[in-house]
Amino acid sequence: MRQDRHMPSAANSETPSIDSVLDDFLADERERLSERTFRNYADVVGLLKDYLNSYAYEDLGEFDKKRWQRAYDGGDEGAFTNLFGPDQIVPNLSMFLGYFMVRKVVAGEELLRASGTVTRKLAKWLERREYIDSADARIGADAGAEAARDLPRAEKLTGLLHEVSLGGPRVASFEDLDEADLIEDYVDIARVEEGAIWFGPGWASASEMDETIGPIEVPREASDLAQVGWNLYAELARVDGRWYLIGVGSIYP
Repeated sequence: MRQDRHMPSAANSETPSIDSVLDDFLADERERLSERTFRNYADVVGLLKDYLNSYAYEDLGEFDKKRWQRAYDGGDEGAFTNLFGPDQIVPNLSMFLGYFMVRKVVAGEELLRASGTVTRKLAKWLERREYIDSADARIGADAGAEAARDLPRAEKLTGLLHEVSLGGPRVASFEDLDEADLIEDYVDIARVEEGAIWFGPGWASASEMDETIGPIEVPREASDLAQVGWNLYAELARVDGRWYLIGVGSIYP
């Protein structure tokens, strides 16, 4: 998932702030949800606010960034969600779901699934309240549905690949390997077959991989979960002509 550039609009007397809108959303949802489910909703909305206030300012135009900076420097750590309106929620969902929830939040499968469900419901709620149009609502709902499906699968796959990495040969020192026999980089899942995964250069790769790496033997459960195009940080070593996974980071669907 990649972030689109956008120009946030300021909240005014006719347009409530992001903070106000998200509070209203939670108030509406609380009336129909069980206590446990509502806690997940509240957790996801709180994390969304954290993401917006920590990262969304980076795409502001010059004028709005100065407004945000003045407010933030004045002590308002929630300046983004206080200053800008709900039309800026959907443009930030891809990075919230595809980066922040994966990289910055220690979340289990339940919370990861909830992050997709809540953002999908939020997009539809924003449309009903006429804060966004139907096109943006579809974008937000699709992002949420995809996250609800893929984030828990990716989390489970991360654990399975970590177990695979522990079963490979122990390389005492990376320096003992030739440069061509060691890859420490972001890679994409390039090919999947039953019990095997191949890796190729990813969109965030720093090195130049000139070949597809594999097959890496994995349990069938792992190959059933893996999807071509998912990105991850991997450490791969070639020992006696065979590639092994010796380290793995978070997987980004």
